[in-house]
Amino acid sequence: QVQLVESGGGLVQPGGSLRLSCAASVSIFSRSVVGWYRRAPGKQRELVADVGTNGSTRYGNSVVGRFTISRDNVEKTVSLQMNNLEPEDTAVYYCIVGSYWGQGTQVTVSS
Repeated sequence: QVQLVESGGGLVQPGGSLRLSCAASVSIFSRSVVGWYRRAPGKQRELVADVGTNGSTRYGNSVVGRFTISRDNVEKTVSLQMNNLEPEDTAVYYCIVGSYWGQGTQVTVSS
């Protein structure tokens, strides 16, 4: 059974940092694109960042220069380092591995 376990969400002040992690029990992890999406209240789901099997990365325009995605094919984890967080980053963040989605973790940026 496939499981994606996300951790690291929470409440942080503007300008702060958080690190999200996703541990996957997916045998095809190393052959999958992995990443993070988010859905803010009242908005559509959007790509935050992903990383391909060759290590190539994509970032949403609003997070470029602030967020960094990384993957570990041995540990089967994908992480998202989020710096200089803004209130607009408040959303539920979802881990994705191939076609599998996590349950989501809440990130709230507020003073």
